[in-house]
Amino acid sequence: MVTQAYRPAPDVRSLIETPALDPLSPAKVGGRTLAAIDIGTNSIHMVVVQINVQLPAFNIVDTEKSTVRLGERCRKTGRLTVEAMGRAMAALQRCQEIAKGWQVEQIVAVATSAVREAPNGREFLQEIATELGLHVDLIAGQEEARRIYLGVLSGLEFDNCPHVIIDIGGGSTELILGDSHAPRSLSSTKVGAVRLTEEFVFSDPISTREFERLQAYVRGMLEWPVDEVRSHLQPDETAQLVGTSGTIESLIRLHACETLGSCPTSLQGYTLTLSDLRDLTDQLCKLSYAERCKISGMSERRAEIIVAGAVILQEAMDLLGLETIVACNRALREGIIVDWMLNHQLIEDRLRYQGSVRQRSVINLAQQYRVNLDTAQRVGQFAVDLFDQTQGRLHHWSDNDRELLWAAAILHNCGHYVCHSAHHKHSYYLIRHGGLLGYTDAEVEVIANLARYHRKGPPKKKHENYQNLASKMHRHMVDQLSAILKLASALDRRQIGAIESIRCHYHADTQTLCLKLHPSHPHDDCALERWSLEYKKSCFESEFGVALVTELSKPSEESVAE
Repeated sequence: MVTQAYRPAPDVRSLIETPALDPLSPAKVGGRTLAAIDIGTNSIHMVVVQINVQLPAFNIVDTEKSTVRLGERCRKTGRLTVEAMGRAMAALQRCQEIAKGWQVEQIVAVATSAVREAPNGREFLQEIATELGLHVDLIAGQEEARRIYLGVLSGLEFDNCPHVIIDIGGGSTELILGDSHAPRSLSSTKVGAVRLTEEFVFSDPISTREFERLQAYVRGMLEWPVDEVRSHLQPDETAQLVGTSGTIESLIRLHACETLGSCPTSLQGYTLTLSDLRDLTDQLCKLSYAERCKISGMSERRAEIIVAGAVILQEAMDLLGLETIVACNRALREGIIVDWMLNHQLIEDRLRYQGSVRQRSVINLAQQYRVNLDTAQRVGQFAVDLFDQTQGRLHHWSDNDRELLWAAAILHNCGHYVCHSAHHKHSYYLIRHGGLLGYTDAEVEVIANLARYHRKGPPKKKHENYQNLASKMHRHMVDQLSAILKLASALDRRQIGAIESIRCHYHADTQTLCLKLHPSHPHDDCALERWSLEYKKSCFESEFGVALVTELSKPSEESVAE
């Protein structure tokens, strides 16, 4: 008989701070709309977000990027050139038009390395204010690092463990050490992909001498910030390296596309080793600019600066003594949003906001697609109860896999947002492309597939979504956990909470699993739920090699809670 300890599923209502939401009311879900603009050395980026003030969380609803190269300053004076400022002004005007279309409450804009170092940087910001009516904050390097930290915290679980964040921009590189709490170390160093390309790269492809000079310079410049990071690590601590923004994303994408044969939908959570980075850097150094432009997914502007960017990342990883780097798709722009939310008292504190990134992202997506949270909560609880009470007996999946099952249970019916017919297929697509935070691309694929198979037949090899799973192990996980999700969904067939709790009893001698149902109301025979269990149990029985027998407890019997 199974005697697993009771572990409740995350309470979706505990993730909502204001009075309970009506999940079917779209007016209550959207909240406030905001735009954030990052005026960088290489590019101008904007995100438009809709803030769900109840969670709190935000959805990115639109983005805009223009490679304007403000960092291409006059070599003699260091001033921003008329041409670069013209490109930037045009890009900002486009951003304003897009933001206006979304009827944003406010545009929050910041300028970084190129503008703060140029003698005419403040004049340029004044010109933006005069011509466009847009106020731009000029932020220092450490403030840039702080907001990058907030952005990463909004999209990646730290679990109170130390993480080093590296953000390689056009004019500077930020190194941050944090562990979910206030940052331990913030630094910004004047080594950026655009800056170093202009100062050190004159041959095409880069010559051996230029490469060695570039490498030595980067190493010398990064020694102090790396020592600063190390000084704030305890002797027994090992940090995880996280990489953000365009240069690192491009390098990781190149490796992913080459390794996987096609580019993944999202790079979030993708890992690159230092050894693979060295090989990639060597390959890039041997290619001319024209040859780099031909690489799939490589823009002409990125191809110009990618070699210098690769050297910066390689030297940083080597100095830090860290062999792997994990991609995060949130950085400064998202940090601007989080900082605005903090300043407007929409977030209690940084730690609380970061403490449940995965769960908040799941609930946020569920609300976006008008999922009935009460029903989702019950199915989620049944799913993890079945998981827990059969773990170690029928399966050996981990607690992380349990969390993927819970997420799929909360979102399994989100496809109703598109159409009831074949809604399980719609659920797959919405989850796969919904931008779930805190999960790797492989984990999102698992969640989407679990939702896809919560009804109808079992997974089939010919299904494209099933083929997209990362490995044979992931397919086996979907086979088994989707069978559990089928039962969990059946247990709330009427969506009224007819069944209060369940208890599993496994009889190894007869290979039988007895599922005892405890009704919420003593005289409810739960006939529809029991019929639905009978209808859906074949996949479960086939996957786990057991016979499933259901039994309704009598009114006099004690409940599981007792």
